[in-house]
Amino acid sequence: MKTPLTNLVASSRKLALLTLGSLLLLTGGCSDTPSEGYSRGIYLLLDTSGTYTKELHKAQQLINYMLAILEPGDTFAVARIDSGSFSEKDIVAKVVLDSRPSMANKQKREFAAKIENFVSGIKSSAYTDISGGILQGVEYLNEAKVGKKTIMIYSDLKEELPEGYVRNFDLVLDGFTVQALNVTKLRADNQNPQEYLDRLTTWSEKVVEGGGNWSVINDLDKPEALTL
Repeated sequence: MKTPLTNLVASSRKLALLTLGSLLLLTGGCSDTPSEGYSRGIYLLLDTSGTYTKELHKAQQLINYMLAILEPGDTFAVARIDSGSFSEKDIVAKVVLDSRPSMANKQKREFAAKIENFVSGIKSSAYTDISGGILQGVEYLNEAKVGKKTIMIYSDLKEELPEGYVRNFDLVLDGFTVQALNVTKLRADNQNPQEYLDRLTTWSEKVVEGGGNWSVINDLDKPEALTL
């Protein structure tokens, strides 16, 4: 014979099972892996023109710092700026970090080795196609479908193009952060500092007019200032 207490316990158990089932249905699609669109994407452009190649050893240290803090799902690519930079052939190294820590660490070591080989064997470029490099970076990160898109330009920001190259397009940088790093002063800048200021202003206006965020970081002893 069922008592009121027995009926109450049975009803409570039934309610608990229904509630548990509902929770499982709600959480069944969840995963510890970051969802697409929430990972970071970084495209770093390295100036290889003239005497600026002497600055690339500092860039190598910066790359190693970034590799250390990037996480599973993040995308990282390093490309050179040369005479015509709107090309995938200028990508020195690229990676999407695996969710498995051991595999991600292996990927980071391989990436660092490629950068080491590149820096140690670098040959100076006669021209500096910064615009083409930025455009290639935009395409690369858009295709990667990352949530946070950052283009870094390690350069003195003086663009010089070969004859016949045209770069008078507007940049489309909605959702992008563009950071200029280690913007060294040229010999002409010492004679006329306005040239240096004009270069910074020109690139700032291009980025902001294209919908992006712009910043300059010259003190690389404080890499935590980078937007990563």
